[in-house]
Amino acid sequence: MKLATLNNGTRDGKLVVVSSDLTRYTDASFLAPTLQAALDDWARVAPHLSALAESLEHGSVPAERFHEHDALSPLPRAYQWADGSAYVNHVELVRKARGAEMPESFWTDPLMYQGGSDSFLAPRAPIQMADEAWGIDFEGEVAVIVDDVPMGASLDEAREAIRLIMLVNDVSLRGLIPAELGKGFGFFQSKPSSAFSPVAVTPDELGDTWDGGKLHLPLVVDYNGEPFGRAEAGVDMTFDFPTLVAHAAKTRPLCAGSIVGSGTVSNKLEGGPGKPVSEGGVGYSCIAEIRMIETIDTGAAKTPFMRFGDTVRIEMKDEAGHSIFGAIEQAVEKYEGR
Repeated sequence: MKLATLNNGTRDGKLVVVSSDLTRYTDASFLAPTLQAALDDWARVAPHLSALAESLEHGSVPAERFHEHDALSPLPRAYQWADGSAYVNHVELVRKARGAEMPESFWTDPLMYQGGSDSFLAPRAPIQMADEAWGIDFEGEVAVIVDDVPMGASLDEAREAIRLIMLVNDVSLRGLIPAELGKGFGFFQSKPSSAFSPVAVTPDELGDTWDGGKLHLPLVVDYNGEPFGRAEAGVDMTFDFPTLVAHAAKTRPLCAGSIVGSGTVSNKLEGGPGKPVSEGGVGYSCIAEIRMIETIDTGAAKTPFMRFGDTVRIEMKDEAGHSIFGAIEQAVEKYEGR
């Protein structure tokens, strides 16, 4: 089934069930007022949501037209947002571009940071920033929402806890990252609010493209209306989602509604860095990556980070070419204050 949160003027929105083709929705708030409420009582509520989704497909319940612009992120705020870096190719390029060797442990021990989860952007909301010099970048990712996960969970327990899958734009301010990391205390100002896809889907909705740990489809990223990234989400993913979830739960339990991200989807090409889509490659899921490759190849980056007025669209389509999660589509705007 596919679930979304519509903007009804409240902080957490209203839970709805969306048709498989993303054209219609039916109100599900009588079962659970919000997605978080559904996740808190998933064992009881999920069968009723599934039955409602089947009724929606058969046209036997009241339905209205689904407009992605009316959707908030599926969880407009969450108890936890932990973002990994499962595509080690991305990390390797970052370090290589600044002349740093990558520790061997990065191939066996996932990187992960705890992001701000109190104010996610809607999937069509603008990215408002005060200064272009902060190095505004998008990062196309996949994420999962989990049920309660016990501390010290096994990989099987982590896999079984995955309830929903969605896409992410993990907005990053590249110009602020070096100074923050230099303090030795991690990201904060350099990681503003992220945005998630209009719809979150249950694993069964993905068929054979979901193998229990990875999603085997290209992540479609368009930048200013041009193809920018077509990286395969199931390729070069060093750490699958059960591994990331178990890593996050090593020393603490995760509560229902916690979100775990994959990090920037990134592919190698014949053992080396990828090529732009315009040159026959699969491109990139963030601007930083093409800048890294430019630096490695020519000694300097030439592609600028996002400027006011620039747009990014992040989407994933099934094998028939139909959108699965709806699209994250955002423009960068100057923040003028409250």
